[in-house]
Amino acid sequence: MAGRLEGKVAIITGGTSGIGRGTVDLFLKEGAKVVVGDLQDHKGEAMERELGAGFSYCRTNVAHEEEVKNLVAHTISKFGRLDVMFNNAGFGGVGGELAEIDMNGFDETVGVLLKGVVLGYKYAVPHMKAQKSGSIISTASVAGLQAGYGPLVYSACKAAVHHFSRCAAMELAPHFVRSNAICPGGIATSIFGAGLGLGTQVADQLAVVMQEHLAKIQPMPRSGLPNDIAETALFLASDASTFVTGQTIAVDGGLTAGPMASLGKRIDFEKVIGDFLANLPGDKKPA
Repeated sequence: MAGRLEGKVAIITGGTSGIGRGTVDLFLKEGAKVVVGDLQDHKGEAMERELGAGFSYCRTNVAHEEEVKNLVAHTISKFGRLDVMFNNAGFGGVGGELAEIDMNGFDETVGVLLKGVVLGYKYAVPHMKAQKSGSIISTASVAGLQAGYGPLVYSACKAAVHHFSRCAAMELAPHFVRSNAICPGGIATSIFGAGLGLGTQVADQLAVVMQEHLAKIQPMPRSGLPNDIAETALFLASDASTFVTGQTIAVDGGLTAGPMASLGKRIDFEKVIGDFLANLPGDKKPA
């Protein structure tokens, strides 16, 4: 059924690739006007040429308050309202064991993964409260629900997003503004390669490789795809979910239903990525 977002205006951060791009395409198909906030200008500008008048790109670093404020102002100026705020921008963030965590990397990770979400709420909420409707959706992660699914700081930020979304729902419910989170499981996107500093094209190639291996680590024997998250975001953005708030939905093929060791399924992701990098031409390897 087409047109489930007819007349609605949505912001999607991190919308030029992966989960974000899949959600952009689905929201436009369902009748929404969409603004993307991202830092990949070449992709955003290409999307403007491709997607037409119902789409707009606004360069945005979600960790910078003035840029998020400008993103929302740009959306209101161009399309007149804001119905859906999808706080989706993210990356793998700082790695390393506890004693090795680089604090500059820590600040950058928290800035994008947590501060960026809070800023999305801060500047979307006044418009939604004024019109007495709206849906705020944030991308959390199964790494924020259980230990062992991601880097330490990334996982802590995603746990915070999950809880912040629930707490915000209590404040916003009297204004008919909804607040929910989505926890993706093993989704094959370019985030794996981007975290290694790979170029866009090579990161996309690694995403294809990851599909095969992600299919082996969850009860449902296939990799998650961006459209799996996009469809969940569509439900939360649409009028089909007007009585749904304060919820976190895991979209993970059953990954968090139980310990994967019981299925005898373990993947050495360091080896998978190492083998991929070893086979790259020298000029394609990360610096």
